[in-house]
Amino acid sequence: MVAQDDPAATSIGAPVRARIAAALAPVDAELARRYPGDPGTRQPVHTVYVPADAFGARTVRDWGRQALDALDAHAPDAGALAAALGLPDAAAEVYDRVRAKLAREPVEDLRVDFEDGYGPRPDDEEDAAAVAAARLVADAVAGPSAPPYVGIRAKCLEAAVRDRGIRTLDLFLTALLRAGGGALPDGLVLTLPKVTYPEQVSAMAALLGEFERAHGLTAGRLGFEIQIETTQAVLGADGRATVARMIDGAGGRATGLHYGTFDYSAACGVSAAYQSMDHPVADHAKAVMQVAAAGTGVRLSDGSTNVLPVGDTTAVHAAWRLHYGLVRRSLARGYYQGWDMHPGHLPTRYAAVYAFYREGLDAACARLTAYAGRGGVGGGRVGGGVGSGGAGAVLDEPATARALSGYLLRGLDCGAVDTAEVTARTGLGRAELDALAGRLPRG
Repeated sequence: MVAQDDPAATSIGAPVRARIAAALAPVDAELARRYPGDPGTRQPVHTVYVPADAFGARTVRDWGRQALDALDAHAPDAGALAAALGLPDAAAEVYDRVRAKLAREPVEDLRVDFEDGYGPRPDDEEDAAAVAAARLVADAVAGPSAPPYVGIRAKCLEAAVRDRGIRTLDLFLTALLRAGGGALPDGLVLTLPKVTYPEQVSAMAALLGEFERAHGLTAGRLGFEIQIETTQAVLGADGRATVARMIDGAGGRATGLHYGTFDYSAACGVSAAYQSMDHPVADHAKAVMQVAAAGTGVRLSDGSTNVLPVGDTTAVHAAWRLHYGLVRRSLARGYYQGWDMHPGHLPTRYAAVYAFYREGLDAACARLTAYAGRGGVGGGRVGGGVGSGGAGAVLDEPATARALSGYLLRGLDCGAVDTAEVTARTGLGRAELDALAGRLPRG
C-alpha cells in the first residue's frame, strides 16, 4: 500500500522501472543508431556538376568570373536585380553580398562528373581522367579559393557500367590519397547515381569499407550521397518506401539524398516540357525522401532547372526569375541545397538564399531571444508579437527553437548574415546557437 499522507510516495517501485528500462533498451539503442540527429556540420547551399573532361584548375574561378560578368551585363546594380527578381527592400544588402560571395567563394560544393555529364569513353581515357581529376582536386583543396566540398560522381552499380564505375572510384581515391600524402580532404564527397535497390547502397558501403582496409583508413571515413532518380528508389515493388531502406543499408555512410529532376520525371512518364522541380511527381518523391531522412543526419538536396540564363537581357531575366522562384520554393519546403548547372545560375542561387535568410532575420532573432530569455529548455515559451506576420504572440516549443537556431546557423554558414548581426539581436554566440539547434559535435 502507498502511504496516503506522503506526497512523494509512488506506487511504481524501482524493480518495475528497471524491468521497463530493460524491455525498452533495444528500442533505445535502435533509436540512437537510426536517428542520431543533425551531424553538426555545414551544409552547402548547392552542388555544381562539371563533366570530368571540362574540369580544370580554373573551373571554380571561371564560374565565379562568368557569374559576375552576367551580373554586370544584366543586373549592374541592386535596383536592376530587384526589378528583375522582385526582391524586397533588402535588395541592396542582398546584391552586395551576392557579389562578394561570387568573388570569394562562388562554388560551395563541386562534383566532378563521370556519369551522365561524361558518358561512355574508352577505358584508358577514363582511367587517365580519373587520375587527373584527383590531382586537380588535391591542388584545389590546398589553395585559398577551394570549395568547402568537392568530390566525384562515378558511374552507377548497374551491371552494364558497374566495373567501370568501381574502377574510376578506386583510381580517383587512390590518386587523391597519394597526392594528399596518405590523407583525404575533409570536404570530400562521393555520389552514387541511378540507385534502384537497397542492395546497391549496401554494396557501395562494402566497397568503401574494402578501400579503407586496403589503405589503412579509419573505418567509416568514407561516406556517400545517394541520388534518388528512379521510381524504384522511392517506392519498391513490395509497396515499401525504398529510400528508407537505402539509408539503413548504407550502414551509417549515407550523407545525403539528392533528387534527380529529369531522370525521375522521365521515369514517371512526364513529358520533357513539364519536367521540373515543382512538378507533382517531384513533390511526392521529395516528401518521401524528407520523411525517410528526418532525424537520421542524412541531408536533402533538391534538383536543378535546365533553363539556362543565356541570351539577351530579356531572356536572362526570365530564366533568373524562374530559378529564383524555384530556389525560394525549395527553401520554404526545407530543401536547403540544390543543383546548379550553369555559371549564370549562381547569381540567383545566392540572391534567393540570401533574401530568404535576411528577410526572416529580425523575426527569428526576436523569437529565439524571447525563448532563451525564459529558460530556453523544457516546455513552450511565449515570444511576443513575432512569427506569422507579427500578429499576436507565438508559443514556441523546444522544437521550434531548434528550427529557429538552425535557420540562423544556415544563414551564417553561407554568408547571408554575419555573427555580429545575430549576436547583437539575440545575445547568443555560435556555441549557444549550436546547442539550441542540436548541432553538437559528435565524439
